[in-house]
Amino acid sequence: MTSLPDSPPPATAATDPGRLSVWTAPDGWPHRRYDRRGTGRGRLLFQTGRADMIEKYRHTLDHFHAQGWDVTAFDWRGQGGSGRLAAGDVGHVEDFGLLVDDLAAFWRDWRRGDGPHVLVAHSMGGFLSLRALVEGRIDPAALVLVAPMLALRSPVGGRLGGLLARWQVGRGDPARAAWRRLEGERAARARQMRLTHDLTRFEAQQAWRAAHPDLCLGSPSWQWVAQAFAQTAALRADPRLDQLRTPVQFVLADDDRLVDSRAAVRVANRMRAAELLRFGPESAHEILRELPQVRDKALAAIDAFLDSHAP
Repeated sequence: MTSLPDSPPPATAATDPGRLSVWTAPDGWPHRRYDRRGTGRGRLLFQTGRADMIEKYRHTLDHFHAQGWDVTAFDWRGQGGSGRLAAGDVGHVEDFGLLVDDLAAFWRDWRRGDGPHVLVAHSMGGFLSLRALVEGRIDPAALVLVAPMLALRSPVGGRLGGLLARWQVGRGDPARAAWRRLEGERAARARQMRLTHDLTRFEAQQAWRAAHPDLCLGSPSWQWVAQAFAQTAALRADPRLDQLRTPVQFVLADDDRLVDSRAAVRVANRMRAAELLRFGPESAHEILRELPQVRDKALAAIDAFLDSHAP
């Protein structure tokens, strides 16, 4: 096992005593995982979004560890340090059900010991986590969804966007990139505005990506896009959402340009034990990587939610 490398954002500790190791899924696929012991508060699993890796949320792991949690995270199959499912740096998945299977199997292996077991998940990770909960495959004492991918933003709307993606899948290799990742100052600025208003954090991330290209992904495949449209729609239509009793907190950015927060609000309003925290134009998609006034407010609300529902 090795220590976590330097992360894109500044860490809250000079060194990180956590450890990287390998967790192997039932089908033999190796996943890179991270663990750091806390002080007995309980166990917290943190899962990232598409194209992310453990290191990107080092500051968030540090925060939860400082609250006493044993913290764990793993890179999703096909990204970060958990291999690839397509050639090059294309972010591909044949079926999101495979990633849900990974989460369910990991949860079974990881869920042990005393204290509450909770899950905090961002973006794509939020979709996968909520789906796993609805399907009864995980049983967290509380679930926090940060900017969950419950619908994609599309300039032509969700229905037409889904049709376009399925058409593109049928036109060629489903694992080909849906678009080309542009580089240069203008492209980086546009990407930054979609993700965070924190220029320092974004620039550090860009430098880290350049230094660690093996852990980074580019554009999603057309199959990933088609699956995202179809499977998030299926989850939104699932009647089991109305019966959930697990406390779920939604932390949303109303001006999110990557996922449709309005869809998340509608889902939350159907659930029996859901709580909502919404940000306006002060936050972009990566709420936990935003400017301090946003990030600190979000983390304080998450801490209070976990204190209330997973004491």
